[in-house]
Amino acid sequence: MSDCGFWTYFLILVGLYVLLCFLYEHLLSGVLILKSLINDFLDPENKLDLYKKFGSWAVVTGSTDGIGKAYARELAKKGINIVLIARTKEKLIDCSQEIENEYRVQCKWIQADFSKGAIVYDHIREELEDIPVGILVNNVGCTYGRLDEMSAFSEEVLWNVMNTNIGAVTIMCRMMLNKMKASGRGGAIVNVSSATEAQAAPYGAIYAASKAYIKSLTYSLQYEVADYNINIQLLSPYFVVTKINSFSSMIMRGGLTIPTAETYARWAVFTLGRTKHSTGYFWHAIENTVASIVPYRGRSYAAVLIARALKKHQTNSLNMTK
Repeated sequence: MSDCGFWTYFLILVGLYVLLCFLYEHLLSGVLILKSLINDFLDPENKLDLYKKFGSWAVVTGSTDGIGKAYARELAKKGINIVLIARTKEKLIDCSQEIENEYRVQCKWIQADFSKGAIVYDHIREELEDIPVGILVNNVGCTYGRLDEMSAFSEEVLWNVMNTNIGAVTIMCRMMLNKMKASGRGGAIVNVSSATEAQAAPYGAIYAASKAYIKSLTYSLQYEVADYNINIQLLSPYFVVTKINSFSSMIMRGGLTIPTAETYARWAVFTLGRTKHSTGYFWHAIENTVASIVPYRGRSYAAVLIARALKKHQTNSLNMTK
């Protein structure tokens, strides 16, 4: 074989290897979900039963608005009892009564403002002491309330974001992992991240960095709990019509690739127990696959352009998934 022929075959093999790696990383979860949909359609008697698989109780943080509230309702539809954790007592009471009346499940609420840091967790731990939690949804999240340079925000605002987005997912994971290990039943943890985890996000730097932390934490914990029958899933949505995005009128108009929280949660709950990483929504998976083809620098540059466009349509109020 000539040198030219050798290098041609070598480059073809390298290209095939890179293609297979890309398909595995970015299409596997979508293929698994598609396969599950087909299996459920062909054999409805063998659908995945989250109640049987993970138990009768789920904890959802940031559960009185947006994705958290919609996710809690989807779990309640499946007969799972819900513990709602959020910071506003009135909303917790209303949401709890709404779920109990509509789905005939038990619903408990715990008032906690995660932006306050370490002081909130002893109360949460005491309230959950006698509840056999099988599912934890770490959904609570906080943004600055507008797109701007990091230095434009007060230290208090930055601490609120870090305490809520990083502190809550870390301590709640630890709390529930210990509880699930002790029970011997296993369970599931869903950590809600964001597509901003995948590249630089100018004018939203701390928020994006906190989501990159969630991604790294989740992947690491998946290996740590492999022997305990605990399923830890990373959810990485793109834009969803929720209060946390209310700084932008463009996003709040919604559309095919910007679903309502209810539509998003319906898809996301379907992925629970089926895949360890998902965007949670079909059209977001398409977006993610296309974005993954673009080099990191290109995605970051695109993020700058999108941020500048959104800044023209933003309002100025601190937004938190309550």
